[in-house]
Amino acid sequence: MQLPTRKFTKFVLSENGLSQGTPDEVPTEEPLEIRVRGKSIAVIMRTPGHDKDLVAGFLATEGIIQRAGQIIEMEYCQRGEEGASENIMNAFLTSDAVFDEEKNRRNLYASSSCGLCGKATIEAIHQNFPPVESREQIDKAVLFSLSDKLRAAQPMFDKTGSLHGVGLFDFQGNLLVAREDVGRHNAVDKVMGWALLKGRWPLPGHVLFVSGRLSFEITQKALAGGISIIGGVSGPTSLAVEMAQDSGITLFGFSRGGQTNIYSHPHQIRV
Repeated sequence: MQLPTRKFTKFVLSENGLSQGTPDEVPTEEPLEIRVRGKSIAVIMRTPGHDKDLVAGFLATEGIIQRAGQIIEMEYCQRGEEGASENIMNAFLTSDAVFDEEKNRRNLYASSSCGLCGKATIEAIHQNFPPVESREQIDKAVLFSLSDKLRAAQPMFDKTGSLHGVGLFDFQGNLLVAREDVGRHNAVDKVMGWALLKGRWPLPGHVLFVSGRLSFEITQKALAGGISIIGGVSGPTSLAVEMAQDSGITLFGFSRGGQTNIYSHPHQIRV
């Protein structure tokens, strides 16, 4: 799927002065309102495209659903005679998918500035998503290859330089799916939603690899999918490391040029 862009005029400022204006493509960013049974639960800024994957992944990684069968239908909402609005999506869930507004409001970790409180927050998350237990190992050479493989699967980054990328790999280093978005959490949810809707959920024996920083929210979403190894091109936050340590997740960062830093549970890597 070709993700949408918009064209703007660009002027380059250098030691030689200001260049003439030239067209430049910029990735589109628009809000997506997510509704459950017609009730709004979240508004996410995202790059339009793979919206059903995004919504399914969001619902799963936030603990609202546990399997794809709990989604009856996902459709864009109708806006009178104007047709469907592609910025509002309604998810119809089965009766056993119980959406508790107060409970889920506390559990929706949409921003790293929302006042997370360390160990107490991790313990609360483990009530919904228990720590992973994995004895599988991945070869170090596979880890070293992931950065280049994800980079090769980011066509919109080549075009705009402005999108985050996330890839899901098996332990042999095969790229199963890659998604791009202006929001790194959205790209993660698109990958997780793809896996859910393809019947691959949960995801033991897989690696989640991101093009940027490893945040607490990304670690939490990986845990929701049962992923035991996550890594990235950039480094982690302190709470991401604590989350990984307490959740049985191997977390590695600054993975580039045949080198990486391991921050938790190195026993899952075959050295």
